[in-house]
Amino acid sequence: MLTLFQRDDCHLCDLALAALAQARAPEFESVFIDEDAALEARYGTRVPVLRDEARGVELDWPFDAAKLTVWLGEP
Repeated sequence: MLTLFQRDDCHLCDLALAALAQARAPEFESVFIDEDAALEARYGTRVPVLRDEARGVELDWPFDAAKLTVWLGEP
């Protein structure tokens, strides 16, 4: 399961969504951090962040489709 942590009205988040589409990433959940103090504290300056829940790893922005494809294929 993948989770994309993002904000409302975030152009970098829009670029991350485009990279996910271009890389043909598997289905993911979008979580908006704007109204959550704990998520804001953890991800506030880092969004967008993609988290692989199964592996417990995160990919911070910036990433493109090529980097994303490699990251998704890592064990």
